[in-house]
Amino acid sequence: MTSPRNFKEIIFNKRMLICVFTGFSSGLPLYILISLLPAWLRSEGVDLKAIGLFSLISLPFTWKFIWAPLFDRYSPPLGRRRGWLLITQLALLFSIPAFGYLHAQLDIWTVAYLAAVVAFFSASQDIVLDAYRREILPDIELGLGNVIHVNAYKIAGLIPGSVSLILADHLPWHSVFVITALFMLPGLAMTLLVNEPLLKAGAPKTLKQAVVEPFHEFISRNGIRTALTILAFIFLYKLGDSMATALATPFYLDMGFSKTEIGLVAKNAGLWASVAGGILGGLWMIQLGINRALWLFGLVQMVAILGFAWLAIAGHDVLILALVIGFEAFGVGLGTAAFVAYIAQTTHPLYTATQFALFTSLAAVPRTVANAGTGFMVERMGWFHFFITCFLLAIPGMLLLYKIAPWNSIKENEQPL
Repeated sequence: MTSPRNFKEIIFNKRMLICVFTGFSSGLPLYILISLLPAWLRSEGVDLKAIGLFSLISLPFTWKFIWAPLFDRYSPPLGRRRGWLLITQLALLFSIPAFGYLHAQLDIWTVAYLAAVVAFFSASQDIVLDAYRREILPDIELGLGNVIHVNAYKIAGLIPGSVSLILADHLPWHSVFVITALFMLPGLAMTLLVNEPLLKAGAPKTLKQAVVEPFHEFISRNGIRTALTILAFIFLYKLGDSMATALATPFYLDMGFSKTEIGLVAKNAGLWASVAGGILGGLWMIQLGINRALWLFGLVQMVAILGFAWLAIAGHDVLILALVIGFEAFGVGLGTAAFVAYIAQTTHPLYTATQFALFTSLAAVPRTVANAGTGFMVERMGWFHFFITCFLLAIPGMLLLYKIAPWNSIKENEQPL
């Protein structure tokens, strides 16, 4: 055990503060696309079918590993990480306000193209921020640092999802988009003030090396069987939880809850419980190590799914709704803390951007593919049996921990305190 002083040094240092800024900068443009943009389109009379198609703008976040090698290979003037961050952040700062100068109905295709541009630069910023965060955090700080990033990411959603909507009742939309875009400035200031991470292993010498070697290095380092096991784990660890929450709002409505009850209880209980789970998870991970955190937090995450099955039996009960949503969000916060730390730990310093982008893209597949069939499952088996199935689907990911993160197998540089 280290002294309380050393424990405080891990928590209260410049790197943790940087993670606040990386999370906020990463979350803001995404929530503009998924919260503010649909609200603007609907308020301007665009039909729901057209707005629904805008969900396709999330594709760059799923396929970002394709162009991630560019960020490992090439170094702009400010450096391999700071240079690309400056480019993507300036692009977002100047492209987001452009929405307010378009006519939502008459320029709908231009709006769509602009949304795709913002999504591309947002996903590109994520690639570089993930790589930068991995390169500045020592292994002992991976859990807490990534937790702070993820929670700042969620809190960033309050700007376009709350503050900007309130402003829209008092200001014209072009002013709202300009003000919202200005919240990119703290991240831009961070980019200009921080130091470029040291290249411990150099940089890829050619674009071919930047594209091929991340995959070759990952397989050669682990062996083909272990590499496939790790990829399977990344896909499966959050599969059950992701499917259980895919139709959360329709489930609440089917249970007889009003939209007001859902808005006041479910949404608030979920956000802050998730933040609390993430922060506590990061602190506990310093003591536990990443491997044991994956076990313990994964169990909480998995058991929390059964709360939905309980609610399916209980029906309309606001207290049970708050308990179920709060516990599930808390479990997700814990599980995400360990999961993101594990992904970061699995990357190689020479190919951080490409490997991190690949792993996070794979982790997003359940949200975009497996979740598409959840509606059919509910129709066939009902809500209760659907949630039991989601619980069972969480078990394979936990079983893979025996192979990729045994309880007593802890890396020397991430030993519990």
